Amino acid sequence: MSLLETYRTDPKLFEEKAELLKVIAHPVRLCIVRGLMAQESANVTQIQTCLDMPQSTISQHLARLRAAGIIEGRREGVEVYYSVVNEDAKRIVKALFP
Repeated sequence: MSLLETYRTDPKLFEEKAELLKVIAHPVRLCIVRGLMAQESANVTQIQTCLDMPQSTISQHLARLRAAGIIEGRREGVEVYYSVVNEDAKRIVKALFP
């Protein structure tokens, strides 16, 4: 089976993978994913300190990553700790930063 036949038979798969690439292609989101992979989890304050950006900016990027199913949040009291749950995203970041 050629690649074109695969696309014709399952275009949704290619759309999902392309969307994943679009979401992590942003430098800040790529940095967040890489950092979360290195630390296993972090809250917004920890991410904000590392990136030296406003909390609102970090929250917007986290929301985009969460909506794409790349990260998940775990609530501990008033804090939410984020971690990377998407295996494709993990493989991509590992390939980019061996």
